Amino acid sequence: MPERIPLEDRQGAAMYDHSESVHALLLDLDGVLVDSLPVMRKAWTAVTSAHHLDLPFAAYQQHLGRTFPDIMRLLRLPNPEQLQATYDEAACAASDEVEVCGGIEDALQALAARGWLLGVVTSKPLHRAAPLLDRIDVPFATVRTPGAERGKPAPDPILLALLDLRIDPSQATYVGDMNVDKESAYRAGVGFVHAGWGYGQADPPPPALAHTPADLLRLLSPHDAMSATVLGA
Repeated sequence: MPERIPLEDRQGAAMYDHSESVHALLLDLDGVLVDSLPVMRKAWTAVTSAHHLDLPFAAYQQHLGRTFPDIMRLLRLPNPEQLQATYDEAACAASDEVEVCGGIEDALQALAARGWLLGVVTSKPLHRAAPLLDRIDVPFATVRTPGAERGKPAPDPILLALLDLRIDPSQATYVGDMNVDKESAYRAGVGFVHAGWGYGQADPPPPALAHTPADLLRLLSPHDAMSATVLGA
């Protein structure tokens, strides 16, 4: 099983040099590893109240998976920095309400025991992602949060995570619950599994679907990543 690395050392640290027999499983955070939707709804309510916006949470929710500034751009809202400050404050205050998705720890621990390297690629800022990831007893070898690179659906975050691990895209699979996750995986040249327990519905063509975290053990063989072609991305 890979060594459990302190979270502060996992952001962009290229520490691995592996043979082609090693594969990586990268996962989104919100909706895949943790159920944070109630907290996101509460944080968005704080934003609309503090900044006098008449915009329902459903408008925000349809863009989940993207970075907050990107969502603000798509919603055509001004002063995104101020809106994000309000959102972050409310989300941090309610972070204790976020729950780890049932069964995900057991599934990922089993995959790590099979030799998979595990990593996280999320659009949540590191200061909010870190406390949540620290609750998950899984040996994540790398964590990629928004930086100077383009966010999902661009391939940049996934490719940077693979660079951290020194893993080729053909040796990797990404698990996400939104269509931006699927597009990012396709553009990065990695396989994709849709997390059916998450927040989004998969658009056609249908990807490989895991109804529960335990399904990942069925879909992912002990040593082989799933190709993007096979998954229909």
